[in-house]
Amino acid sequence: MPDTKTRAMPSALPPSEAEVAEWNALTRDEQIARYREFFAHPDCSTFTDETAEEIIVAAQTQAAARRRG
Repeated sequence: MPDTKTRAMPSALPPSEAEVAEWNALTRDEQIARYREFFAHPDCSTFTDETAEEIIVAAQTQAAARRRG
């Protein structure tokens, strides 16, 4: 998966203003291509019993830990 620090990609976490601006600067076709690339990743084919809310909370926890660490 691309390095999200250098390429805007879809995210479950609230993006920074810079990331929003980078995403919004893409054309519709570029955004669709990024979504297709994102969902083609093997991790997107894995089934889970977790709810979307549980996944978001876990992602937010991981992001907060990275920011602290």
